Amino acid sequence: MTRDAAQLHDEIGLREASLRDASRERDAGELSSDQFEAIARREGAALERARNELGELMVSVVATPTRVRTRRVRWLVLALVCFAIVVTYALLSSTSPRQAGNSGDGGIALTRAQTIDRLLTQAEVDVANNQDVTALNAYAKVLTLDPKNVTALTQSGWLDFTAGSAAKKASVVEVGIRELEKAIAVAPRQSAPRLYFAIVADSTPGNQRVAKAEFEEFLKLKPSVGQMAIARPFLEKLGLIVP
Repeated sequence: MTRDAAQLHDEIGLREASLRDASRERDAGELSSDQFEAIARREGAALERARNELGELMVSVVATPTRVRTRRVRWLVLALVCFAIVVTYALLSSTSPRQAGNSGDGGIALTRAQTIDRLLTQAEVDVANNQDVTALNAYAKVLTLDPKNVTALTQSGWLDFTAGSAAKKASVVEVGIRELEKAIAVAPRQSAPRLYFAIVADSTPGNQRVAKAEFEEFLKLKPSVGQMAIARPFLEKLGLIVP
């Protein structure tokens, strides 16, 4: 039976939680090494299948041909272009020489934080190169390590929403909205989740009042110049004062 994106995301979340629980139980002495390895093999295989199935689904979503018919879709295209510019700028500005002792092929063991940083950087490169499916896979791995990572929640939510909107896949759109809502819940004082949730609301019929309220909150959070560049057309359309 073919499953939709929401079901696959739910399964991935449950499998990841099962692995984290098993790891904690092993560390606490509640599971033997053999028991843990058996669970890890079973859950890891199921997790890999679910991720592959989700990847195939997202490929079909991204590849679905659509016609641009409304002004609302044009705003989304504009936001995507601005988003790619901001991501590229962030990537270039954060690039630094490799630390002494680090090999280019990951020759030394990475800490959890280093692994997350590397995955986020890979995802930024993928977004800049329009490799959205690959980027989503990287963000999914980040969320396996840190389910409350705001960057991964925000950007995977945005990518899921835009891909689902373009392909008219309601289940993918809903996944994206839930990810953005979670990002706001985790970090209510960060401007990026507010910005993209506001764009989502503005792009959804009947939600202009919600969009206006979210943009007003966004403006209170001292957004960056790049974020303001993305928000400006929406702010003007909604009649909000642009700083």
